[in-house]
Amino acid sequence: MNTGRPSDEERQRESREALARTSAESGVLGSSALAQAARHFTAADAPQDDRIEVWGRRIARALALLFVGYLVLELLAFLNR
Repeated sequence: MNTGRPSDEERQRESREALARTSAESGVLGSSALAQAARHFTAADAPQDDRIEVWGRRIARALALLFVGYLVLELLAFLNR
């Protein structure tokens, strides 16, 4: 007698498929985010024939990262008062 609910085998199959999709997507997300950050901070989007432009972007992005770190530290110091 079928009560409209999926059988245990169907539920297990769906669960395995969902877990497989999740693990595949999470691995790609983590590695692609790191790769994208690396491309960003090495100025891969700058024209490679213009060395001054490349180094200018690298320096500016490094300074921006340092400034964000400083802001986070200041925020934490303010919240701990």
